[in-house]
Amino acid sequence: MRQADLVIVGGSAAGIEAAIVAQRHYELDKVVVIRKEDSVMVPCGIPYIFGTLGSIDKNVMPDSLLGDAELIKDEVTSIDRASQTVTTAGGEAVKYKRLILASGSQPLRPPIPGMQLDNVFAIPKDAVYLREVQSALSSCSNLVIIGGGFIGVEFADECRKLDMKVTIVEMLDHCLMLALDEQFCCTAENNLRESGVNVITGNGVRALHGQSRVEWVELQDGTRIEADAVIVGIGVSPATKLAQDAGLEIGAQRGIQVDAYMRTSDSQIFAAGDCAETFCYFTRKAVPLRLAAIATREARLATMNLFEDVAPNQGAVGVFSTVVGDTGFCAAGLTEKRARDAGLDVIATEAAAPDRHPGTMPGASGQKTKLVFDRETGKMLGGQATGGTSTGETANLMAALISAGSTARDVACFQLGTHPALTASPIAYQIVNAAEHALVRGR
Repeated sequence: MRQADLVIVGGSAAGIEAAIVAQRHYELDKVVVIRKEDSVMVPCGIPYIFGTLGSIDKNVMPDSLLGDAELIKDEVTSIDRASQTVTTAGGEAVKYKRLILASGSQPLRPPIPGMQLDNVFAIPKDAVYLREVQSALSSCSNLVIIGGGFIGVEFADECRKLDMKVTIVEMLDHCLMLALDEQFCCTAENNLRESGVNVITGNGVRALHGQSRVEWVELQDGTRIEADAVIVGIGVSPATKLAQDAGLEIGAQRGIQVDAYMRTSDSQIFAAGDCAETFCYFTRKAVPLRLAAIATREARLATMNLFEDVAPNQGAVGVFSTVVGDTGFCAAGLTEKRARDAGLDVIATEAAAPDRHPGTMPGASGQKTKLVFDRETGKMLGGQATGGTSTGETANLMAALISAGSTARDVACFQLGTHPALTASPIAYQIVNAAEHALVRGR
C-alpha cells in the first residue's frame, strides 16, 4: 500500500493549487494527486475552445504544474476514514495523513422533456466530451443556449463566430442578472444582439423536440426555435458522492460542509473548490458560488491549515468578469439590487472616463464604474464596471477594497499610480470619483 503525507482527490483548479501550496509551505515526504481525467481543462477557458482558441489542446493545464507531487490517473471510489485510506477504481490503495477533497462539480441537467436527445450538451470539464461537442458544432447551423449567465453568454459570443445562428434563452429578466445590475446587463445584451445573437429573456424552455437528435426548442410561451444543437449552461452542482459515502457532513447548498479553516466534519480531511460549501462574505450564509478563483483561494487556505489553524476563510466576496465582443464587464461584491433586496440602505454612485489619458491614447476605451456603499457605515459593499481590457483588474481592485472594509472616504483617499498608456487620469480615476460622489451624497 502506498503512503503519503497528503493525498489530494481531484486535479482541476483546486487540486492543482493545493499541490503547489503544499510543496511551497511544507516539507512533506510525499504528496499524491489522484484524478480521473487524462488531461485537465482550464475551467474558464472552455467557451473559448469553440471560437478564439479553436482547439481543446490550447486549453489544457500542464501536469508539470504539480511539481514533485505524484500523479495517479484513476478515480477514487471510496474513503476509509478509520484507516485513513483512499481506494481507486483500479484497485490502488493510498494511506494518507491528511486528505484534501477537490472533486469539483458536474453541470446541471434540468428535467426538461427531450434532454436525452442527441446534440444536447451540458458542459463538463472533460476533454473527450468537449471534442464531441466541438465535432457536433462544426456542422451546426442553429444553436440554442439555455441559460444567460456567464457560461451561456460566453458560449454565445464565441459560437456566433462559427457562422451559425445563436439564440440564448434566459428565464430571468436579463442575462447576467445574478452578477450585474440592470444597466450593465442591458449593455451586454445589446452587444450580443449587435453581433447577431438572438437574446430571449423572461422566458424558459418547456421542451426539446426531435426524432433521435434535437430539431427544435419549445419555449414556455409556445415559441418554436429551430435547433441543430443545444448547450445547457444553467450552472453546476457539487460532486459530493464520495464525501457522502464516507459519512462527511453536507451543507445547505449541497456542498461538503467545512469550517472556517476548510476542515470537514473529519479533522483529517479538508475540502476546497466546487465540491465544498462556500459562504458569503457579507451575510455569512451558504451561497452557490462556483468559480475557479474561489476554488484556488479555498485550496490555498485548506493547505495552509493542514497542520495548524493559521488562515481562516472570511467568506466569498464574489468577483466576476467577462467580455462580450470587445467590451469587458466585471463585478465584485453586492449589486445595488441585491443590497436593497437584503434590506440595506445604500448609496450607489457612478463615474465614467477613458481608461487611458488622454482619451486619444491608442487603445483607450471608455470605462463606466458603479460603486455601492452602506449609508450607515460608509463601507463599500460592491462595484461593477464596463469598458475595455482593463476592466477585469478593476474587479480585483474593487474586491480588495471591499475585503479591507474600506469606506467611501477610504476609497476617495485611495493612493494610486497612473500612466497614460495604462490607466485613467488621476483626475478622472473612476473608482475614486465614484467614492467622492458617495461622500457628497452621504452628508
